[in-house]
Amino acid sequence: MLEGSCHCGRVRFEIEALQPTVTDCNCSICQRLGALWAYYQADQVHFTAGEDQTVAYVRQGEDMGGLAFHHCPTCGVTTHWSSRVPTSTRMGINARLLDRKLLEDVRVKRLDGAETWTELE
Repeated sequence: MLEGSCHCGRVRFEIEALQPTVTDCNCSICQRLGALWAYYQADQVHFTAGEDQTVAYVRQGEDMGGLAFHHCPTCGVTTHWSSRVPTSTRMGINARLLDRKLLEDVRVKRLDGAETWTELE
């Protein structure tokens, strides 16, 4: 199991494996968060601490209202996003919360979430 946590350790999660690609999105929220998103089904991510203590931010209007971005209430680090669409079990974890050595061989896919919702490069 691979373990990830926010800076203070209040929110912790485990995944079995890292995805072969992570996404660097340039939409207005992701650009500010600086996260690298690894996508999973909700049952593939196991929170070992703090899942029920995160604070969620939901962007009002436009396209991102279907996502809730969760952060630690103590250190403020964004840990994951969850879908607000009842039929979706997809979620994204902030791969930057894993051991940075794990990211050395992972392909970073750049997504133009600001305008076209297409992959860049």
